[in-house]
Amino acid sequence: MMVVMPSLTRAEATARAATVDVHEYEIDLDLTAEGDTFGARTVVRFSTRPGASTFLEFEPVSVASITLNGAPVPAAAMDGERLHLSDLAEHNELAVDAVMRYSNDGEGLHKYVDPADGSTYLYQHMFINNAGRILPSFDQPDMKASFKVSVTAPGGWLVAANGPLVTGREGRWEFAPTKPISTYLCSLIAGPYHSVTSEHDGIPLALYARKALAEPLEAEAPEIFEVTRQCLDRFHEIFHIRYPFGHYQQAFAPEFNFGAMEYPGLVVFRDEFIYRSAVTESEREHRANVIAHEMAHMWFGDLVTMAWWDDLWLNESFAEYLGTRIASEATRFPDTWTTFAMQRKAWGLRADQHPSTHPVAPAEVTDTDQALLNFDGISYAKGAAVLKQLVAWVGDEAFLAGVNAHFEAHAYGNATLADLLGALSAASGRDLTTWADVWLRRAQVNTLRTEAVREGRAYASVAVLQTAPEQYPTLRPHKVGLGLYDRSADGAVVLRKRVEIEVQATGRTEVPELAGEPVADLLLLNDGDLTYAKIRLDEESTAAVPALLPLIDDSLARAVLWASTLDAVVDGERPVAELVTLVLAALPVESEVVVVEDVLRATRTLVDRYSTPETRPAALELVAQAADRLLAVSEAGGSRQLAAARGLIGATVDVKRLAGWLEGREVPDGLAIDADLRWLIVYRLTVLGAADTAMIDAEFERDRSTTGEQWAARARAARPDAEAKAAAWESIIGDTKLSNRLVEMTASGFWHAEQLDLIRPYVARYFADMPEMMRVRSGMSAEKTATYAFPAIMVEADTRRLAAELLASDDLDPILRRVVQDADDDLRRALAARF
Repeated sequence: MMVVMPSLTRAEATARAATVDVHEYEIDLDLTAEGDTFGARTVVRFSTRPGASTFLEFEPVSVASITLNGAPVPAAAMDGERLHLSDLAEHNELAVDAVMRYSNDGEGLHKYVDPADGSTYLYQHMFINNAGRILPSFDQPDMKASFKVSVTAPGGWLVAANGPLVTGREGRWEFAPTKPISTYLCSLIAGPYHSVTSEHDGIPLALYARKALAEPLEAEAPEIFEVTRQCLDRFHEIFHIRYPFGHYQQAFAPEFNFGAMEYPGLVVFRDEFIYRSAVTESEREHRANVIAHEMAHMWFGDLVTMAWWDDLWLNESFAEYLGTRIASEATRFPDTWTTFAMQRKAWGLRADQHPSTHPVAPAEVTDTDQALLNFDGISYAKGAAVLKQLVAWVGDEAFLAGVNAHFEAHAYGNATLADLLGALSAASGRDLTTWADVWLRRAQVNTLRTEAVREGRAYASVAVLQTAPEQYPTLRPHKVGLGLYDRSADGAVVLRKRVEIEVQATGRTEVPELAGEPVADLLLLNDGDLTYAKIRLDEESTAAVPALLPLIDDSLARAVLWASTLDAVVDGERPVAELVTLVLAALPVESEVVVVEDVLRATRTLVDRYSTPETRPAALELVAQAADRLLAVSEAGGSRQLAAARGLIGATVDVKRLAGWLEGREVPDGLAIDADLRWLIVYRLTVLGAADTAMIDAEFERDRSTTGEQWAARARAARPDAEAKAAAWESIIGDTKLSNRLVEMTASGFWHAEQLDLIRPYVARYFADMPEMMRVRSGMSAEKTATYAFPAIMVEADTRRLAAELLASDDLDPILRRVVQDADDDLRRALAARF
């Protein structure tokens, strides 16, 4: 049974920060022993008022000694996962010698054995409330300290940490103390990592990946370093304080829970970003965006850190906004805002409409459990969209001036929403109190619609109508663009005129600039994607979208139209059959790869959930046809070809064609059937009942890698076989030896619309068994597993009834409650759309 660190409440954190001033941690880890434990000796130096009491988070397997100011600490001081100290001196030194346990859930000190060669790799992830799994600590963001790390490791290993390396000889690695950082930002990696080094503008650069990825790391290093240099240069142009943490290392670690994490001096990414197979340009753009996002955290989050988790947006919203912006301005990927409009903003809109919605900057986050739940599309994407709106409102010069003043005032310390708003208000000369109240302190999203009254061939009037949900009636000021698009003589659709207006926080805003203008073939609301809102066009423009969408040159305008269309289908305002028809008509001529990928992915999901079992096969066939048409006209070896092939594989039921591709028959020119595409084909064949265990095992022997291991787990769970489903379910629920990623992949492969009769019994089992899963897993991996394992394709009233019964439980794990609550809301929408 896993012991989960108790949640730290804000009240406890506030009281502790008022009592204790922590200065330094000295950590000495011994990683040489075999098995599932490691040695950790820690010295914590802190000050307080004489006679005070406090506690540290600490979760040891066993303790050899604990001393406070040279005197032994009684065993009774350990209470669960907290070490209580009393009768403290003004200046204190706590020394602890303990044995700690490795994890396999991506938290604490995660241990991974590579199936390719049996090598062991470690990475440290103390995120939110997991520092106690490695050392006794004051684990909250506003108690910053210097970390001095030493490691004894097996011969042949490489160790890297936040601080610069002082010595690394004969298995002994010692690092210089860091600048003051929060506990959740302290990290290291250890193992036989392969490294590539460089330097830029006086900053040492390094990349690390498993030695099994040495060849692809060497191949990808030039592009990763180029993006890193470009982003560093751009941040140095806009920020007055240079990169503040010495070296800039980027490690690519196996089974990392996040896409990446902003540890100062040692950013850690999931190692899927080291591409071993062909990828699309949009995937390379995504990696550049993540690099820029994590680099933005060096200022927003690391240099200046939120005081408590209610200001998470000061970290994530700013990094999301700046990552997209800097990647667009500094790298070879100028269209990142198109990706943001298609993918990230849609993520925010969906999260904002779920029952679990919350403000970007909530007034209260009561504990660390609630803090974890707020790492969602609201804190990231909605917050970034709101910031984009703020920059458009106050102007970029004032925005950057306020940000730089904020850094200078709080460097190496902590800050709050009020601190930042004060700096931005002073720089812009605008009182941001009202703006912050409606955009940051209030939840949910507005809907903006155009109302166009025609008088002959001209507009008599144009207005923007704003509405809000009944439960969240806030109307907001919006800066939006309205674009008039016309079909030209050569058939293209071009922008004739664009106006930007400020939509008032009322129900109706007139647009006098468009009165008397000739009627456009398409009147696009939110042209330029300036605001965060649900967008609905006037009836005539909506009707014109299928004919005009493929002919618009501006990729961002197309993204706004696609996103609005997909959102209307999700809301049940337009039928999924209409979406499929649009996909068949417009997608084969779409040039923006991210639009192709996102539309195919979203449409595939909507077809599975919004179509009835009777209409689904025909709808899926049209999606396959759209992908096939795109495949036929795409450049050989290009990104569109790969995106189209992936879409076709996921939608087709042509077993013979897929099997032929595996064998090298009738493969489109330029399409590489490499390791990852082979797995995608094997997986689809498995779902369709055309691949058995022997085929999956043979493919794993062919690709005995980390990725191959994960694909094999997913494919085994996808088999349309009662025994395979039973085995997969037991792994999901209670196999604690299975690592985080393998459990998640097993859960993601379980449910398929092609297998409804076989998997129906597991609907009830989800609601009966998932609470037990939450007792043996924790944190982000538990959340992902619960989400993937939810029976989302079982769009039936009985599924909702079972969800309601589980949600009625008083003692339901808060992570599971949120997952089920939001997934049930998605079921509600799908059921309504079907009838």
